[in-house]
Order: sequence, then structure tokens, then C-alpha cells
Amino acid sequence: MNTKRTQSGLPFMKMHGLGNDFVVIDARAGDDPVTPALARALGDRHRGVGFDQLAVIRPAQGADFTLEFWNSDGTRAGACGNATRCVSDYMMRQLDRTDVTLLTERGQLAAVRREDGMVSVNMGAPILEAAQIPILPGIDPAHLPLGGDPIAVGMGNPHCVFFVDDAEAVEVDRQGPVIEHDPLFPERTNVEFASVIGPDHLRMRVWERGTGITLACGSGTCATAVAAHLRGLTGKRVLVDVDGGQLEIDWRDDGVWMTGPTAHVFDATLTQDFLDAI
Repeated sequence: MNTKRTQSGLPFMKMHGLGNDFVVIDARAGDDPVTPALARALGDRHRGVGFDQLAVIRPAQGADFTLEFWNSDGTRAGACGNATRCVSDYMMRQLDRTDVTLLTERGQLAAVRREDGMVSVNMGAPILEAAQIPILPGIDPAHLPLGGDPIAVGMGNPHCVFFVDDAEAVEVDRQGPVIEHDPLFPERTNVEFASVIGPDHLRMRVWERGTGITLACGSGTCATAVAAHLRGLTGKRVLVDVDGGQLEIDWRDDGVWMTGPTAHVFDATLTQDFLDAI
């Protein structure tokens, strides 16, 4: 669905990974249609389409495509793991292949479709240095000075991971926005609350920076798995139960691989009247 903005509107796709939902615009053949105002209008679930993230496909040199991400508040996101898996699946089908490479703010990433239909993406190595996550200088990312002793991990965007006795009992809608805007995080942060439910098996809930509660945050799941291993709670390969289902995380030498299902729900076109009103 290679799309181009015309006088009749702007085509888009709706996808989701475990309920983490996306609007996808294929801008490889057209102009640059995306602005903060368009992202906010599209992200409005009452007056627009609604999404957790907006993903924009662009041309790439040295890879199959480039992906850019926007939050529903009109800010840019550096990474979105589930959207990366969904768009990679779309591109693999378009190219009639079972693997692709793509460029994001993290650099070049690889994605593959397994024989069982699940799609895996290498989200790159975790970022564990304070300045690169980023958090305030002089703070130890492994033990942030917040109640609950959380750990900071970067996966192309910042994450603050809390380990709790029962993730189900956490008031994510209350605690999440407070932590997101804590002065420790100069670019704000995603916030994860996780509990151990078995050997190499976690339960996680998430508040996403610029979006709010989502059913499945791919980069947050990767950050949580990394944090759990660093705390000695799990090995490097874990299953993570999120609100929308289950993701497999495997922290290998070449990066953190995330695997799960994808869904391409529908194709549609934004009307010219909608675009003109933005």
C-alpha cells in the first residue's frame, strides 16, 4: 500500500501487536505529510483514528526501509518495537521475503518471520549509560533515587522499570504520569511495573511517554527483560505477559530480540476535509 497524499485524501493502514495499535503511513512515494498537528489529530480516538503510535515508512539507503515514530501527543518517539514488527511483516509480504532490514533512530535493525508466523525484531543493544538513556548526570541508572528502587534502561527511548510484588495491584494511571515527568528524566520516560510470576516469566504493565497506558509496549518489554536480568531475577531469555498477550524476549550478543504476533487490521483514507481542518 505505497501511498501518496492527493487531493482526495491520505491513505493509511491500521495495525496492532497484542493490542498496541498503530496508524501506519507509507510515505516512500510521496511528500512528507506528517506534522505534530497531524499526529495529534490522527491520535484522537474520538475525532480522529486513534493510535498508541504513528509509524511512517520512508525510503532508506543501505536497508529496505526507514521507520519514524510519533506519539499521540504530537511528540516524536525514538523506538516502537511492536510497530517495527508489524511494519516489518507488511514489508516482508510486499517483498516476498522472510527477512528485512530497516533504519530507525537506533540505526539499522533486522527483522524476520519465523515458521510459526511470529515476527521477531532485533531492537539493538540496551543503553545503560546515564547520559545516553538519558537521566540526570551523577545518577546511577541501576538504582534510581525513587521509591521502589527502579532501574533505568534505554532502548532507543528511556524506560524506568519498577519490580513489584504484584503488577496487577499497581495504579498505573496514577503513578505512571508522575514518574514520566520526574526531573530525573530530561526527555521524560516510559514507566514499567513488573513482577516475577515464574522462572524466566514476568508480568508487566506500562505507562508510555506521550501516550499513556497501552496494552503492550515492545521497547518497554525489552527494557523490563534487561532490567530483570541485571537484577538477577531472570535469565536473558524470558516470556513477558502484558495486558494484550505475551511477548518473547531474548537478550543475545547482537541485541535484544523481541518476538510476537502482528495484525494488519484495515486500510483506509483520511478525507481531504479532515486534513484541511488540521
